[in-house]
Amino acid sequence: MSWARRFGSAAAPVGLALLAAVFLLVVVARTNPWDPLRLLVEGSIGWPPFEERSAGRLSDTIMVWVPLALASAGLVVTFAAGMWNIGIEGQIIVGAIAATWVAREWTGLPRPLLILATIVAGAVGGLLWGLLAGVLRTQGGVNEIFAGLGLDFVALGLTTYLIIGPWKRAGIASTSGTDVFEREAWLPAVGNLRLSPLAVAIAIASVVGVWLLLRGTRYGLKLKAVGRNRQSSYLMGIPTNRYLLGSFAICGGLAGIAGTVQATGFHHKLVPAVSGGYGFLAILVVLLATFRAAWIAPIAFFFAMIAVGSTQLQLRLDLNSSLGGVLQGVLVLFTLLGLGWRGYRALRQPQLSAPSGDGSG
Repeated sequence: MSWARRFGSAAAPVGLALLAAVFLLVVVARTNPWDPLRLLVEGSIGWPPFEERSAGRLSDTIMVWVPLALASAGLVVTFAAGMWNIGIEGQIIVGAIAATWVAREWTGLPRPLLILATIVAGAVGGLLWGLLAGVLRTQGGVNEIFAGLGLDFVALGLTTYLIIGPWKRAGIASTSGTDVFEREAWLPAVGNLRLSPLAVAIAIASVVGVWLLLRGTRYGLKLKAVGRNRQSSYLMGIPTNRYLLGSFAICGGLAGIAGTVQATGFHHKLVPAVSGGYGFLAILVVLLATFRAAWIAPIAFFFAMIAVGSTQLQLRLDLNSSLGGVLQGVLVLFTLLGLGWRGYRALRQPQLSAPSGDGSG
């Protein structure tokens, strides 16, 4: 397939999704489609771009992009192994819990060591929670979708218990979150903004690392072979269960770091909704990226813009902020329809090009 045809096949679903969004805005919401789109941009990256208010909005968008990119990069690995890691929400939450424990209990450490310890603890927490879903799949025969969803609820319940129980604020049993961490445990940020260069660097390194892992290593090649045909891979001598567990471990570790960023870089405490729904949103990002790590960063940033900017729709136009989620869903829907159409054409092509068998010519 030529470069132009590949670009056209990728751009067509996006164009159709934008047309559908315009239709929803004009017919259903009964508003000028330009105003909501303009507010999404202004509310997420600001305009003009160099004003102080714009810098705050852009920094918030980037700090939403970081956990979304980390979770999406991890999901690319499990999808390559043929696994639907729906439990990534729980892995983000457990990573945040582990980072919170370190931030609360290890306050005597120098700040660089304390920050490093929170990141490592978050990665280990998410990794172990991911491995639990993998063990249930490989050793217990439990479908990873059901195992992941069950573990998501367990992680959420554990967070609520800790917030209103052992880690509750002094004299208050509230679900608003724990006490704010000591500043030494906060991720280093730029000025008064939430933007953490360290978090951004980790996210970029993770996306690039996953791209290199799946594109240029023997491990990535075998992992994709397991995802394509597990039985044949096993017969060829590849330890399939080990590779499946490895994919859950990598994804869980990255998700745990995403939880750490949420707890120590954004909220600066543990809150019940610490995952922000970014695990489920990352699934949409990966689907829209057609399971390719190279597209994760820009698509995750676009989704982060919608997540941050959609709050302006309700404030400025009296439109429900969930309209941004509708736009994200429409994008994914048309992308899946486009993939289905391409698959149908690929199946039909051999039949159309095959000789008729009537003996003519």
